[in-house]
Amino acid sequence: MQITRQADYAVRAILHLARLEPNQRAATSAVAKEQRIPPPFLAKIVSQLSIAGLLHTSRGARGGVTLAREPKDITLLEVIEAIDGPIQLNQCVGNVGDDGVCPFEKDCPIKPVWCDAQNELVTRLKGANFADLIAQPA
Repeated sequence: MQITRQADYAVRAILHLARLEPNQRAATSAVAKEQRIPPPFLAKIVSQLSIAGLLHTSRGARGGVTLAREPKDITLLEVIEAIDGPIQLNQCVGNVGDDGVCPFEKDCPIKPVWCDAQNELVTRLKGANFADLIAQPA
């Protein structure tokens, strides 16, 4: 499994904004340049993160983007899922009771492994907030 480039860019954009002073805005052009994100791609990402309630945006000469919540209240899981949707390691994980997903579901020895791995990944990403991430040495 690999997160999309768009999700990676979203994480970098949120990380950039988390390093700013509280309520400080950043121009999307500055975020794009510093984080090496193509500006049109960043515009789409900012829109999605705004819809997800992770960013506030404002237009104009003093406009820009800022975090909608404090860095400690934004998790890596939220950012990734805002862009890529819910994490699902395999088609059968998270679809309990869905008929026809997998013909081996009832006696599959592998499904519990997929479920455990997904739960561990989700727990790890949910436990990683941006305040902790920016506090770590590079």
